[in-house]
Amino acid sequence: RALFAEYAAELTDPEQRRLYEEEVAALERERGVEVRFVHPTPGFVLRTSQAGSRRCYINVCSNALMGEPRARAERGGQRWELPYSLAPGREELRPAGRRRLLYDVVFHPAALRLAARSARFRRLLCDTALEAVERHCGVGLDRNNATVLRGVSYKGVPQAPVIRSPLPGGAPKPPDDGDSPLPPF
Repeated sequence: RALFAEYAAELTDPEQRRLYEEEVAALERERGVEVRFVHPTPGFVLRTSQAGSRRCYINVCSNALMGEPRARAERGGQRWELPYSLAPGREELRPAGRRRLLYDVVFHPAALRLAARSARFRRLLCDTALEAVERHCGVGLDRNNATVLRGVSYKGVPQAPVIRSPLPGGAPKPPDDGDSPLPPF
């Protein structure tokens, strides 16, 4: 028990988490990939159901690493560009022992500020989050009964997904020792 408690304390230590993220970024840099951790800032939660029976929650969050929302004037109105990041869905146990599905959709903080001021923009943000989960996770969500939970800014335990982008020049070539017992790739 003492070892497990020590392990759990180490996992929740912010200094250990920072060190872990630095090590992962360094390893990925060696492979020619830049890694940025997206720490979601809670915004609001959409409650809906998946496949008509299974309850799920979509955490609409923010992070400054996402692109800012932009509007282009079009005939009859505006067309909004809303960049987002979608973390893979996860299943968590509720205190009562039942499972719940959680999805995190992360937008720029300016998008959440606009949603707080305008009900129409909030509906656009909700529709974008629902569409993102349906398209990228291959699930069917009940859009008609999707509701924003009042007084709840996040469900579950926050997890930081990563954004990977290739570095210019790609991965560095491994040194050619000539003495390697392995055949060349």
